[in-house]
Amino acid sequence: MVKTIFTFLTTFIFSAGFAQSAKELYNSANLKLDKGLYKEAIKDYDNSIGLDKTFADAWYNRAVAKNMIKDYKGAIADYSQAIELNPGNFMAYNNRGLIKKTMKDYDGAIEDYTKAIEIDSLFAPAWFNRGNIKVLIEKPELGCGDFKKALNLGQNKALEYVAKYCK
Repeated sequence: MVKTIFTFLTTFIFSAGFAQSAKELYNSANLKLDKGLYKEAIKDYDNSIGLDKTFADAWYNRAVAKNMIKDYKGAIADYSQAIELNPGNFMAYNNRGLIKKTMKDYDGAIEDYTKAIEIDSLFAPAWFNRGNIKVLIEKPELGCGDFKKALNLGQNKALEYVAKYCK
């Protein structure tokens, strides 16, 4: 009986003293993500989300980690949840568009880039990325305006595309 109470108390004290919050797990995951430890980061993001399902940044960063290990469906699902929790996250739309491009879902990618642009019209990468999709679907004349806008916003890489597709 005494041993049982002691075991219970030490377990309680140990777990209470070392329990991590969703934010602490998120921070730990971010450190692992930065080091390229993607699977380990995903585990910490899983635990963070388990403690706080409304933690939009944890969903977003877990999507980044999943993308790095080529879990594209998982990344899209996590970006979608991040967007549901924070509809103004233009980066989530842009990044989800990049994955959709990889998966050859060009219409979905255009929708995501367009939404990113609607949220932040000064975000040059979304303009550039949308222009690229338009070239891929063999409508380079439609991509021209996006490349010009990206260039005007400082996306210097777009200069080559303007020269090539804007005649």
